[in-house]
Amino acid sequence: MRWSGQKLQAEQPSALPGLARLNNLVRSVQTPEFAGITFHEILAKSSLNKVPSQSAMPFSYTINPYRGCSHACVYCFARTTHEYLGLDTGRDFDSEIIVKVNVAEVLRTELAKPTWGRHPVALGSNTDPYQRAEGRYRLMPGIIAALAESGTPFSILTKGTLLRRDLDLLVEANRVVPVDLAMSIAIYDDELQQSIEPGTPSTTARLATVTAVRERGLDCGVFLMPILPFLTDTKAHLDEALRRAADAGATNVLYAPLNLRPAVKDWYLQWLGRDHPELVEQYRSLFSGGTYAAKEYRTWLAARILPLIRAHGLERGREDPATGGIRSRALDPLLAAELPASLTPTLF
Repeated sequence: MRWSGQKLQAEQPSALPGLARLNNLVRSVQTPEFAGITFHEILAKSSLNKVPSQSAMPFSYTINPYRGCSHACVYCFARTTHEYLGLDTGRDFDSEIIVKVNVAEVLRTELAKPTWGRHPVALGSNTDPYQRAEGRYRLMPGIIAALAESGTPFSILTKGTLLRRDLDLLVEANRVVPVDLAMSIAIYDDELQQSIEPGTPSTTARLATVTAVRERGLDCGVFLMPILPFLTDTKAHLDEALRRAADAGATNVLYAPLNLRPAVKDWYLQWLGRDHPELVEQYRSLFSGGTYAAKEYRTWLAARILPLIRAHGLERGREDPATGGIRSRALDPLLAAELPASLTPTLF
């Protein structure tokens, strides 16, 4: 997809803050449909990102078709990835979106190499592959097809209800490779959700997407993360969240308390100071040790939520420590051993 007539001049500092040194920039685009957002289209040199792993396989891979995210979640840990281009981790992360317009083509080339071992690939472990712009750029269908045709298992974690557009592709892909899906749904208070996740679909819409996935015969977990201290950690809120996830048909639930990397902490505390100033000092104390909430809080939260997860029949799923996303079923050694040596599906 290209938006004709919307190109900004590359030499305009306002169009490309911190991006002037990119030598693979195609153009920058603004459109009334996405007011306040600039899309920087680039030609990616690679699509697969190898990351360290402590999982059952020696390494894992991720794909990030976008960098930056219009979902604008205040707590998003991926905000720090904007720093490498000289962009800030606050407003720029929400509004300066890098789009790898050729990602599917590059991926096909990488997957065709004899050295590719068809290791599980995670999407959505950094920025969301189904953020709003995907409705126009349509990068995911090509990615899904390339992975399935190469016999590569994959997982998708998203807040985006646009996932439903690709359910036919995902059902076909799941016939030849393990496909693991999960929706990130952390907040079940509509006012709070719109305040801290202003660019995301509603909680109700995301739960409906879980149901749509399950109706197509695919598993779909729910990531109940992050749990926000003093805001979404009451027993009533957690119980209601798990009840609604179960009613939607969720296969399982993964939870985690909020963590705040240094650059993200400043942005989050600014929001907290505006919307919940009475909690600022409690947060400073809770996170005084660094990125993670105090151990005592994490222990307390586990004791509160684990019985609720069991009570709702949503036994904890598996998280891949390498990606922060869904741990692929292909990491099960027995299942991995059953994957055929070569696949030549004609599904796409």
